[in-house]
Amino acid sequence: MAIERWDPFREMVSLRDAFNTLLQESFVRPDSLASGGSALVLPLDISETPEAFVVRASLPGIKPEDVQVTIHGDTLTIQAETQTEQEQEQETWHLRERRHGTFRRTVTLSVPVDADRAKAEHDHGVLRLTLPKAESARPKQIKVGPAASQSS
Repeated sequence: MAIERWDPFREMVSLRDAFNTLLQESFVRPDSLASGGSALVLPLDISETPEAFVVRASLPGIKPEDVQVTIHGDTLTIQAETQTEQEQEQETWHLRERRHGTFRRTVTLSVPVDADRAKAEHDHGVLRLTLPKAESARPKQIKVGPAASQSS
């Protein structure tokens, strides 16, 4: 019988591996929610200037008329829907990764926007929104003048 030296680090590594496996199998990842029948994830980029927010959304293969943009105060909602292609009788699928269904994303911006002056452009599958900030939300500069002299 051979005596083997005990190494506590070897057991900690196996504990770490077991814990990683537990976490990976126990929790639902955000990308797997999209394939579970709920609304599909719509990726966004949002940047801000002193005057406006600029939002870019990836909508490949979606026609501009199939996109609905709603602004209510400081809440922006972008929604689009794609239809599945008709399957042919003689067709056998080997791989089907393109997603079809409803894409919806709602985000709350840090300040209200002026929806009447908002602009939307759709070019090569990218929706670009320019959302001017409401006048009440824009920073105002107050000019400081000399103090009025007091007579005694």
